[in-house]
Order: sequence, then C-alpha cells, then structure tokens
Amino acid sequence: MTSRRPAAPMPDTIRHILRAKQDPARAVACPHCGAAPHRPCRLRTNGRVLAEPHPQRRSNWAQTTACCPTCQVTPAVPCHDNGRALPTVHARRYQEAEATAA
Repeated sequence: MTSRRPAAPMPDTIRHILRAKQDPARAVACPHCGAAPHRPCRLRTNGRVLAEPHPQRRSNWAQTTACCPTCQVTPAVPCHDNGRALPTVHARRYQEAEATAA
C-alpha cells in the first residue's frame, strides 16, 4: 500500500491567478447569506448557489476597496448624504473599486 504525502500549500501568487475569474466582490464575506470570503453566495431558503454575489456584498466590497469621489470618504468609511450614512455606496464608488481591482 502506498501512502500519499500531504499536499503542499498553494502560494498566494498562484491562488490569485486561479481566482482572477471570480467576481472581485467575493473577496469579502457576504452579510446577507453568510458566505465566507472567496465562496459563492447562496440562497438562504434552499441553499442554491448564485452566479452573482448579493448586492450588499458588492456594496461592502466597494466600501472596503475604494475611496468615494462623490462624498469624499476613505475606504472602510460608509458613504453619506449630508451626514446620514447610506445603506449602500454611491455608483462612482463601484466604478473606483472596479478600476482598483483591474
């Protein structure tokens, strides 16, 4: 009987190349369905895997990745409108995050 050696850990550079096809929003955890980072979103009712991440996950990704040119906030700070925090981010912040990810 032959014994298998444990697999070597994958270097981060190779892991990044393999994940390049995924939506960049999958880099953060999903607050809606609880999916872990780099895992696909699922429906909470039946567990079906979704092709696209939930909107709140995309919003969290944009918030952690890019500065908002509309309200002039830094990453990790939520967008605001006259001092009131918005539930999502501005459209320009999505564009900045996508440009940063590319």
